[in-house]
Amino acid sequence: MDAKDDEARSNPEMELEAVIGFNGHVPFGLKLHPDKKYLIYPLGSLVILKRTDDGKQEFLHGHSNNVSCISLSKSGDYIASGQANVVAVKAPVIIWNYAARAIHGQLLLHKVKVEAVAFSPNDKHLVSLGGQDDGSIVVWNVETKQAICKSSASTYGYCLTVEFFHTSDNIFASAGSGTLRIWELDLTNRRIWPTDCRTGKLKRTVKCVEISMCDQYMFCGTTSGDVMKINTRLKLLNNCGPARAKFSGGINVLKVLNSGDMIIGTGSGTLALCSKNNFQTLENGVTSVAFSDEGGQLLVGTEGAQMYRVSFEDFKADLLCTGHRSTIHDIAIPFAMSQVFATCSEEEIRLWRVNKPKELMRLSVPNVTCNTLCFMTDGHGIISGWSDGKIRMFDPKNGKPLLIMNNAHNMGVTTIANSRDSKKIVSGGREGQVRVWELQSQGHRLLNTLAEHKETVTCVKIKSDDSECVTASTDGTCIIWDLVRFVSLQRVIANTLFRSVCYNLDEHQIITSGTDRKITYWYVLDGTSIRELEGSQSGAINTMHVTTDGNHFVTGGEDKQLKVWDYTLGDVTHVGMPLGASITSTKICSSNRVLVCTTADGGIWQWKFPHPPSS
Repeated sequence: MDAKDDEARSNPEMELEAVIGFNGHVPFGLKLHPDKKYLIYPLGSLVILKRTDDGKQEFLHGHSNNVSCISLSKSGDYIASGQANVVAVKAPVIIWNYAARAIHGQLLLHKVKVEAVAFSPNDKHLVSLGGQDDGSIVVWNVETKQAICKSSASTYGYCLTVEFFHTSDNIFASAGSGTLRIWELDLTNRRIWPTDCRTGKLKRTVKCVEISMCDQYMFCGTTSGDVMKINTRLKLLNNCGPARAKFSGGINVLKVLNSGDMIIGTGSGTLALCSKNNFQTLENGVTSVAFSDEGGQLLVGTEGAQMYRVSFEDFKADLLCTGHRSTIHDIAIPFAMSQVFATCSEEEIRLWRVNKPKELMRLSVPNVTCNTLCFMTDGHGIISGWSDGKIRMFDPKNGKPLLIMNNAHNMGVTTIANSRDSKKIVSGGREGQVRVWELQSQGHRLLNTLAEHKETVTCVKIKSDDSECVTASTDGTCIIWDLVRFVSLQRVIANTLFRSVCYNLDEHQIITSGTDRKITYWYVLDGTSIRELEGSQSGAINTMHVTTDGNHFVTGGEDKQLKVWDYTLGDVTHVGMPLGASITSTKICSSNRVLVCTTADGGIWQWKFPHPPSS
């Protein structure tokens, strides 16, 4: 870990230009700042500030792993965010100064995960809740950045959320599975005193808490789909409903309006305005609700990484922005073009604009997973490989299917490449076969099957003259193939599961990466190893791409950090800030202007490439 930190400090950091994505799995993760100018939300290890007028982004970077919770103070002066770590590692809480866009304080008392954070109404205190491995509540002094006191969150069960009362900096509530408590802070004795709320025989798991403005009642949304109303003075259950038509998927978000109406967001994707029985069904479970303005609009975040604007007047939902909700498997940039790029995840392919990150098109095939994709060299098609063993080609202009190759690989297509003349496709499958296809005006034709790999083919690259290609496999071999005679010319063998392979500029060498954390240079002619670099301090190197001028290449993998290398010297020239999830794919546009990488949490990260192309 120390060597990794030293390397990051010794190399300049790349400029992050834009991020596409939103971690909708973070409860209450979408916030609107009181100045109405910025949306605040997490993705990976970042807290993102996005301007509401033009969409420009700013980034708060201080976490080393995924942000697990977020809170905004009532005044808007502070943002607090917690982190999820691996077992036995302490998880920090960071308080950010909003105006300075800098860390105000870092608090380190919780183990493994911070479940929730909340500010007191006058920004004096912050309460943080540890996850199930920690089980503690800590109250912090925001000004001094010191802990006031710490206590076990519950006697039975576990806590999921905390919320301060509106009229006191010393009273807050906690709730979860088998626990519902109101706490009072005793500053003199540096203690917090809990009082359990009495709910009789009613047993519920509470996911969200909303306290009325006068602090008279506490409303608790449950996984059972009903709302408990608690009298905060008596600490007693007042009511529970609805009695029959409970909300499916449980209640994730609860907001009480000044009129007494209640906004409810459910795990099934229903957004309901209760008193008027207005319902709006969204694509995925609702996890965040924020008030947009006094004109009656809501901002809603979902588990599917989507943000909506909902109007109270007609309760219609307008989609603001989208992102992938799970691992992105591959990314493609058209040849000699840097205005658009495509990504694939689960059952869909999405096309994005570079200069203003925005989804242009979505192509979906239900119940199958898209593992790989590439643009045709002439730009007339998007070629994709799927888990059902089919290769599908789509028109990038309108998304219409152009071609379907059935039974291309019997265990699923894992990698694909298009020749420079756009007349051939080389595909690799999970069963270890490499197949060469000819594209015809009225269909396609299988030219040959190359079956020397024993395991999954993970990467394929074709030479610029279309005469040869190289394939990498998890069987520990890379094979150079003759695409005219369809025979193997050379193979390299290493004690690793190869993940990626690339040609250099003159195509006399290849470089490989894999699970051994090494970057290896090989001669194509005789398969001998030239150079071996330590590519990562921890974890496999999943992806690699060489610039068109051959002077630099970029790597990314399980260590969650993007690195730019000088090809000739074998030195790291620039690094990206650590991301919250493994890097799955990366590409550099042909003009060396834009570098795009994708991560296992569904994030798309666009960087300014630090080296201009050579003449």
